[in-house]
Amino acid sequence: MAKVKTVFVCRNCGVDSPKWIGRCPSCNQWNTYVEEKIVVSKTETSSISKAASSKPLPLGNIEPEKAARIPSSIKELDRLLGGGIVQGSLILLGGEPGIGKSTLALQIALGINMKVLYVSGEESLEQLSMRAERLAMKNPQCLVYNEVNLENIMNQVEQEKPGLLVIDSIQTLTTDIIDASPGSITQIRECAARLLKLSKITRIPTLLIGHITKDGMLAGPKLLEHIVDAVLQFEGDNQYVYRVLRSLKNRFGSTSELAIFEMEADGLHEVKNPSEIFLSRNNIPQSGVAIASTIDGTRPFLIEAQALVSSAVYGTPQRTATGYDTKRLNMLLAVLERKAGFNLAAKDVFLNIAGGLKVQDPATDLAVACAILSSTFDQPIDPDTCFAAEISLTGELKPVMRIDQRIEEALRLGFKKIIIPDFTKSKQYSKSHQDIRVLTLSKIEQAIREIFSNKSKNEA
Repeated sequence: MAKVKTVFVCRNCGVDSPKWIGRCPSCNQWNTYVEEKIVVSKTETSSISKAASSKPLPLGNIEPEKAARIPSSIKELDRLLGGGIVQGSLILLGGEPGIGKSTLALQIALGINMKVLYVSGEESLEQLSMRAERLAMKNPQCLVYNEVNLENIMNQVEQEKPGLLVIDSIQTLTTDIIDASPGSITQIRECAARLLKLSKITRIPTLLIGHITKDGMLAGPKLLEHIVDAVLQFEGDNQYVYRVLRSLKNRFGSTSELAIFEMEADGLHEVKNPSEIFLSRNNIPQSGVAIASTIDGTRPFLIEAQALVSSAVYGTPQRTATGYDTKRLNMLLAVLERKAGFNLAAKDVFLNIAGGLKVQDPATDLAVACAILSSTFDQPIDPDTCFAAEISLTGELKPVMRIDQRIEEALRLGFKKIIIPDFTKSKQYSKSHQDIRVLTLSKIEQAIREIFSNKSKNEA
């Protein structure tokens, strides 16, 4: 007979305890432990879960196997995964509600040329049919299955033997060996572990759709992210039509990659040239705007930093940043005040990265600083000039990585001048760029004099 075990599990981090405790020793959160009953079964109904026994082997005797990849019909997704979907891989796709997770999963299922089993625990089959009609895509080999019981799903996988399994979503699954509600930490952990075992034994790639919490983290225990082979997360604002898909983890390729999609009535469309969507390139120069040449993962593109500086209405000046780290903004303001002599302590500073993009590249520092000074002086920056430099606490321009790719992207989009740190003059970039002026500077004061030569710092 099955054995019943009672444990207390932290809802925040997933750590269990044999008794209730007020404060979790792992995440230091209070009153997060809940009681859950686990029914441990000694037998499993599915024959798929029975793996053949193996013996340890010397590592030198094992020949490395090249992972076979399946094209997903979405080139940007294939690039994000390192060349395609790897057979036997477990991929977790997360994001906010309504951002396009299920749409992307259904596009993959309808666009791939093989048998697909699409399991939906949140939407009915009629809803899936309506979405497929809106996408205007057809795959005669796409099978849809409305089920939340993991044992039934595994039996269907054993019978149908699909080339791809899609689970929408992992929070709706339940297994008979766990006596807990759907979406609980123990259910998510056990279901994810059994799906991983299923994928590795059958070599069927599995795409899991996961929810996120109000803090933007993937719902469930952190173990869920450790179990899967790749973690993809959708970012973006529902007010914008653009969606950013980031690779947070990838065992078969590089991480920190991103792909940009445009949400339209007939689904998600790839954006092959992201620089053009993030730049306004108005014919009329405007103050408070500067262009930065940035790199996210291995992809270079240009972004537009917009700043607005005004006198503080209230006693405490406001510092607001959208798409940029507020702490780094405060650091740049302190450097401008201490090292460059600008009085910004009594100013409200608002910063926005156009297009709803969130940037973390330190090479955007110089562009942000110049956009702030441009708004302060109310003097536009030359629209044919872009920036790629990190600013240190001493006011020096620090070198940045992959400067050649940044310069080539600026040249491709028609920019005539790019300002980079002086330390990269003889090391990182090629002198073959004849159609763009590469200006190398060493300090923030030199960049200010170059951009705002006819303005005095006392005007701030």
